[in-house]
Amino acid sequence: MAEITASMVKELREVTGAGMMDCKKALTKTNGNFDEAVEELKKSGAAKAVKKASRIAAEGITKVATDGDKVAAVVEVNSETDFVAKNEKFQNYVALVAKQALNSNSKNIEEFMAEPWTEDASKTVNDALVEMIAVIGEKLSIRRFEKVEAKNGCVVTYVHGGGKISVVVEGETANVTDAVKEALVNIAMQIAAMNPQYICRDDVSAAELAKMREITIESALNDPASLPKPILQKLIDDVVANKTWSDEDIAIYEEKKSNMNFLFNFLSKEATATLAQAALANKEAYLADKIFVGLVEGRISKQIKETCLMDQVYVKAEDGKQTVAAYLKTVAADLKIAKFVRVETGEGLEKKSEDFAAEVAAQLK
Repeated sequence: MAEITASMVKELREVTGAGMMDCKKALTKTNGNFDEAVEELKKSGAAKAVKKASRIAAEGITKVATDGDKVAAVVEVNSETDFVAKNEKFQNYVALVAKQALNSNSKNIEEFMAEPWTEDASKTVNDALVEMIAVIGEKLSIRRFEKVEAKNGCVVTYVHGGGKISVVVEGETANVTDAVKEALVNIAMQIAAMNPQYICRDDVSAAELAKMREITIESALNDPASLPKPILQKLIDDVVANKTWSDEDIAIYEEKKSNMNFLFNFLSKEATATLAQAALANKEAYLADKIFVGLVEGRISKQIKETCLMDQVYVKAEDGKQTVAAYLKTVAADLKIAKFVRVETGEGLEKKSEDFAAEVAAQLK
């Protein structure tokens, strides 16, 4: 009988997605014949994931698991269809994955998938996933997980839309009270709704700020209508003087220049594009213009205000102006947000485009 090596098992597992023990049994049964082992796994159902490997799994749900108010974990498990995402068996499975994450010390998804499955230590997390794929009949994917532990305070969770969005917030304070927990849940709801990228301005790195500035500059120059009037006027004067606009657009400008607010409603697309090209060509000159620099910095400040949690307007503010930072201070002077995790189902994934007419036509062929 052929010797079944670890490398043979590994290769079969990578090709089929089946569990390690299933792969070893299949190789043993087929005396080490790789192709026959693949067929064996397909027959047993352990390799059902093979047929589904090219499918898009962008639906699904997120779930959280907690251990008191000190530890919480959040996971995202994807399915191909929203129908499966609502299936009770699938939801119970995702709850077990969240429980696994709560007790995990893995640093990445690869380590996590190789862990012994909490419900049956003879299997790995990946083995349990493959089995669930066989049961459900769709491609499933454990996309991500994160565990949050409170160091000096507590953690709270919030789940929105039946699992479409899950949020974990770690609050830092010397005195954890019911009022503090309630405030943190309110902040978790804010995070779910407003999707901040940072806790505060200090979290925005110099590299990210530089990228934000460059994008803001480019977008401003590419949108001449949004430029300050003194800059826009000079830009138009140069274009008209150099006759880079058509006679028709110059005539439109002469007619409408008394009310610049509506000028771009009448100019041709080519005229607007020409202005943008002229602005980009003189980029260095605009960077030395105090008015333009002020515009750029103002837009960056607005972006930071929208993307930094502490600077956002608190969604429940009675005056419509109170920031999240100001709200937290009304609850406890030392209350801070140490960390937050927001997971939205399918975020950043390409979703399958359904074309039933094309599907039926393909089947008829």
